[in-house]
Amino acid sequence: MRRNVTALFTSLVAAAAVLAGAGAAHAAPPRTAPERPPGTPEQLRHRPVAPPAIDGGAWQSGHLQGTAIDRRAGFMYFSFTNLLVKTDLGGTPVGSVTGFTGHLGDLDFNRSDGRVYASLEYKAAKAFYVAIFDADEITRMNMDAATTGVVSTVHLREVVEDYTADMNGDGKFDGNTGNTPDHRYGCSGIDGIAFGPAFGRHGRQRLTIAYGVYSNTTRADNDHQVLLQYDVRRWRKYERPLTESDPHTSGPLHHDGKFFAYTGNTTYGVQNLEYDADSGNWLMAVYKGKKRTFPNYSLFVVDGSERPSWGLLRGQARPEYGRLLTLLPEGLHHEPTGLYGFESAGQYGLISLDDGRFYVARAGTAESDGIVRQTGRAVLHDWTGLTPDPFTPLPPR
Repeated sequence: MRRNVTALFTSLVAAAAVLAGAGAAHAAPPRTAPERPPGTPEQLRHRPVAPPAIDGGAWQSGHLQGTAIDRRAGFMYFSFTNLLVKTDLGGTPVGSVTGFTGHLGDLDFNRSDGRVYASLEYKAAKAFYVAIFDADEITRMNMDAATTGVVSTVHLREVVEDYTADMNGDGKFDGNTGNTPDHRYGCSGIDGIAFGPAFGRHGRQRLTIAYGVYSNTTRADNDHQVLLQYDVRRWRKYERPLTESDPHTSGPLHHDGKFFAYTGNTTYGVQNLEYDADSGNWLMAVYKGKKRTFPNYSLFVVDGSERPSWGLLRGQARPEYGRLLTLLPEGLHHEPTGLYGFESAGQYGLISLDDGRFYVARAGTAESDGIVRQTGRAVLHDWTGLTPDPFTPLPPR
């Protein structure tokens, strides 16, 4: 009897979804909605204690770009565009790295070597790097990035080639602008960065880097998120000090995988990328796109159980094939495009604690003494999988 009632309920829900009308953006079938938080009540009671919020402070800098946590040592890291701030888990600043004239983006902590990895752009120099911070050496405020030796950089040749690609064949580089057919896939550089396994697999951790993508609504070849994966275990041979006056090109000649996730266009691509070991999925938080033919969600989730498939890239001027990623069939569903996604925060910082909980960052400003400062705060949430926002703030314990 219970099975019959369940089947009847499922049929009624499915019928209601059909009656809601084709072409609308609506919740995906309930059968796909995860039961969150994960685990048994006993497991939930024993999740490690984490502060309900961690304050990143207020700084004369660019706005908050990303966050990373070292739970073992008890530190949080905040990227403020041209400033890295290190705090304890109570939000007290214990160190910072300054002196960046480029764009410091998303962060992640590598538990294998105890260092913080970040995306770093110097568009005027056509140079894109992974910045690597020796986290244990960040022990005081205002440490200079170029002279203190706490940061090294690795050059990303693949990103440079796509960013500088002359797509219209006029023989010139159009520079840092989206108002051009140049920049392969609409590449504007890099931003999202995270450690996790090869897509669709388990095991050895790789560094995944997401392209920035220009929001050019007149072209169709910029509707994918582009992600590169690298095995960084032998990267120390490439690392060089940060010398902004003379950017180096020391880095791997090849990536370990290039992947494409069809999401529709966004405004500057994946802002924050995060791997969730609890579900095995990858979260991509973006600034919403502006093309009217797409639902323009702010969060997309790559299905970590699906291995990449070889397929045709949509919207390219000439037929091109690549390794395609699959979006998780949960959340809101836009039938005309087939896209799934959510409406949520995470663009300024997103950290999975790998137990159903996430730190979701909030950015803001604070004014005192006539000076406007940028602020950042990481707030603990549970993943519920509900629509439109899958995150629910957790109350203090």
